[in-house]
Amino acid sequence: MIRHENFPSRHVPPRHVEVWLPPGYDAGHDRYPVLTMHDGQNCFHAADCAYGAAWEVQHALARLIAAGEARPAIIVGVWTIPARRVLEYRPARPFLTLSETARQRVLAGMGGPPLSDDYLAFLVHELKPFIDATYRTRPGRDDTFVMGSSMGGLISLYALCEYPDVFGGAGCVSTHWPAVEGVIVPYLRDRLPDPAGHRLYFDYGTTTIDTLYPPIQAQVDALLAAAGYTHGDNWQTLVFPGAAHNEDAWQARVHVPLRFLVGRE
Repeated sequence: MIRHENFPSRHVPPRHVEVWLPPGYDAGHDRYPVLTMHDGQNCFHAADCAYGAAWEVQHALARLIAAGEARPAIIVGVWTIPARRVLEYRPARPFLTLSETARQRVLAGMGGPPLSDDYLAFLVHELKPFIDATYRTRPGRDDTFVMGSSMGGLISLYALCEYPDVFGGAGCVSTHWPAVEGVIVPYLRDRLPDPAGHRLYFDYGTTTIDTLYPPIQAQVDALLAAAGYTHGDNWQTLVFPGAAHNEDAWQARVHVPLRFLVGRE
């Protein structure tokens, strides 16, 4: 694991970035797909995680690679700044569907305007060029993916919609739809990328706050189908009975979105 401490940015405050290289990276010359993950402090090591459990995504992907179920890939974990997390991960453009008065009222109750456009500018225009220049990546859209949970699921979806030429797939785990309730469906109706070159993964559990997600997820699923996405092919929405909204639950099933995004054909 390689940690780039306090990675600088013109768009957002510095934060740690961790990079996991797949088995065999140091011994060869191959180039690899890249999966960027939000809440990077929760991705790899329990000691870094605020909740005492991590996704341990590196072990899940290593097992899939060993089993021949996934391509070797580089994982980039982008740490969050707790005080800015909700603002950086809440998609901004969907709120433009509201009137100015309604938008100001809604956003005031959410702690202020979203900072997600700045965060994505950091990912796309600063972090990605650095990763591509420093590591042996496959930098094209078809090999560039993004994933997160809860609010991280929202920003992953937003990244795919705002930068469809950069990202080829998004993993949206326990997506926290209430943060964009009333505005996400009109936005997606206009901004869903072409299904011919993109993949979308959604899931949710059936306990804790995940119980809030089915109604909006159903609306999103209907939009995906209407836009030409095919469930089981370039789109999946899965339900995990009994699963809660926490790192333990996400660790237990992280192999599923990994296989969907970087799995072998």
